[in-house]
Amino acid sequence: MKNNSLLPGLLLRSILLALLLLAVVPPRLFAAEPVEVRVVGLEGDPLKNVISALALPAGLVKDGSVDKLWLDYFNRQAESKVRLALEPFGYYGSLVTTALEEKKEGGYTLLVTVTAGEMVRLGEVAVKIEGDGSAEPLLLEKAATFPLRTGDQLQHDLYEKAKSEILSTSRELGYLDAHFSTHEILVDPKTVSARIHLILASGSRYLFGTTTISGATYYPDELLRRYIPFKVGEPFSYKAVGITQLNFTSSPYFKSVSVVPDKAAATALQVPVIITVVPAPRLTIRPGIGYGTDTGARASVGFKHLSLFAPGNTFTSEIAVAERLQGIGSAYTIPSDQNIETFSTIQLNLQREKGTDTVSKLAYLEPGRTTGFGEKRLGTASVRLMYEEYSVGLEGKSTSLLLLPGIRFSQHDYDDLIRPAKGWHYSLETRGAHRMVISDASFIQFIADCGVIVPLPWRLSAKSRVKGATTVINDPFTSVPSSLRFFAGGDSSVRGYAYKSLGPKDATGDVVGGKHLLQGSMELQRALFDNWAVSLFYDTGNAFDDVANFKLYQGVGIGIHYGTPIGALNLNLARQIGVPDPRFRIHFTIGFQL
Repeated sequence: MKNNSLLPGLLLRSILLALLLLAVVPPRLFAAEPVEVRVVGLEGDPLKNVISALALPAGLVKDGSVDKLWLDYFNRQAESKVRLALEPFGYYGSLVTTALEEKKEGGYTLLVTVTAGEMVRLGEVAVKIEGDGSAEPLLLEKAATFPLRTGDQLQHDLYEKAKSEILSTSRELGYLDAHFSTHEILVDPKTVSARIHLILASGSRYLFGTTTISGATYYPDELLRRYIPFKVGEPFSYKAVGITQLNFTSSPYFKSVSVVPDKAAATALQVPVIITVVPAPRLTIRPGIGYGTDTGARASVGFKHLSLFAPGNTFTSEIAVAERLQGIGSAYTIPSDQNIETFSTIQLNLQREKGTDTVSKLAYLEPGRTTGFGEKRLGTASVRLMYEEYSVGLEGKSTSLLLLPGIRFSQHDYDDLIRPAKGWHYSLETRGAHRMVISDASFIQFIADCGVIVPLPWRLSAKSRVKGATTVINDPFTSVPSSLRFFAGGDSSVRGYAYKSLGPKDATGDVVGGKHLLQGSMELQRALFDNWAVSLFYDTGNAFDDVANFKLYQGVGIGIHYGTPIGALNLNLARQIGVPDPRFRIHFTIGFQL
């Protein structure tokens, strides 16, 4: 006997499925279109362009009824529309016929039959540069490498793109009056050939004039002019204007910035630049809350003063309290007159971290100097005086006093540090201590890491990162405090494993940290809509003591990402692989990390 109690549930699911189909299936699958346009004889991009040209005008079909007079007029115009739509692809002698047929079931079919014929080929291509720019190497290269040559098929899109590149290049080089005195394509339908004549009249080259800055009377002029990458008399460049805008906008000192070159006021071919800024508040206090899988729930209060003791000298401090990490960090930054990437800092940090197998209480004072070498290359030299109380596994409680000088060199080139779509970075660092100089241990460490993002077709991107580190030490490794040992596992390491859960273990199984580290990741991400993305990833790595004998742990998983103004919200589900009892682990992070 059938169970009738299941029938209402089945009926409900059937109704919901039918409603879903009605919602997602295009209506034309259920009812015929009043006017159907069919094109025969074409394919690919020419077909797409013709279909676009034959789109029915709004109002021709209203409330399911067809305006027949308007449709007849549209039919008479279709032939010329198709011919014009094919010309950008080099088809100038196309044979086009149209037929308007009435359907038995109602409505009309406009049948368009096309014989494209032979493509027009180029018999002559002449591209010249005249004026002061006629000796400009980059413009001459653009003319010499024009993508259309004698014998090629005529393609209007390539022609227009190359024209635009030549004109934009000339103006970027400072030839602001550049224009095409001649730009013509002469087509001979009888010989199915064409000639291109293109002459750029560059005009004179403009230079940068004086730069005026208004709205920031509090800050000294030498501090502000660090953000300007050009000097009076240098060739004018819109790229340099854009960099200036970015430099000022990225500065903490300003709430809004406007950088405007005034070509109309140019004298002796020198263009003055007017910069108008609105200063940001010099004192801000910012509370915050958050969550990270590694640290747990987190609350913080940040303090920033943009001109403590002297205009432009910045003091920042933050108190952060998380489940496994608490601390107070402060930094005083003194900018340099050289460039915006050069500055001196003094940092003071107090921190307590409680891991599964370690406890660390750390205090350090660190003066440092960062120097910019151009092209986003930074070098930092620092000296850290640190004291740490730590407890690691069976080692029990220990203390360490170290004077730790270090050098770091880094470079990055990402299109956006909040939501990058492409780019790369690398950093090289060395640090060490010696018993002869206020230190309880002698050792040296080398750390290197790099990463890359490569855009792919179909809104895909490939991401990869690698990090390696090693310690050279003659003393017992127990003399190295836990904050300077290497661990693996966690949100930014090997996903699928808990934070700092991978590394050498003692006799009781507690992870005590290792001398060396090797970890890497590969990720394939697919963008969805404007702000969403999904990904597949593979992570591997471990911390270890013996270079000749170590194991790399592995994790794979999927992720979902949502872009926000402060960075992406990343939710990843990872699974351990290559272990006897593999487990799943969720990782949640905010933002993009170099």
